[in-house]
Amino acid sequence: MFGMSFAEIMIIAVIAVLFLGPDKLPDAMVQIAKFFKTFKSGINDAKSAFEQEVKIQELKEETLEYKKKLDSAATSMRKTVTFDELEEIKESTAGVTDTFKDIKESMSKVNKIKSDPLGIKETIAGENKPKKTNNKAEDV
Repeated sequence: MFGMSFAEIMIIAVIAVLFLGPDKLPDAMVQIAKFFKTFKSGINDAKSAFEQEVKIQELKEETLEYKKKLDSAATSMRKTVTFDELEEIKESTAGVTDTFKDIKESMSKVNKIKSDPLGIKETIAGENKPKKTNNKAEDV
């Protein structure tokens, strides 16, 4: 016990009997045992409290790490698009959509004119030409 040999413990016991006497020695031994018991429980409590603090510190570090990851993800999302920017994009694309509709209508008119070249002459000249007849006698 505490790096003491049996001979050293016997010397301490003899000195204790001489100083305390046989009447007070049992009470002193009980008090010493209580002291060691409370000392040991105090050490164990301190050890468990220290281990708990270490665990709490580790949890705090993990929590801070997750918080940093969440903050970085949130800032990257904020950097990509905000709601105001979404509204601006929506408004600007509405104008582009109208432009595409106008282009589509113009292209359909151009295709219509390409398919009917007489329609071009009529629209340019502003006059109505007589339609061709299908008489075969006239063609001969």
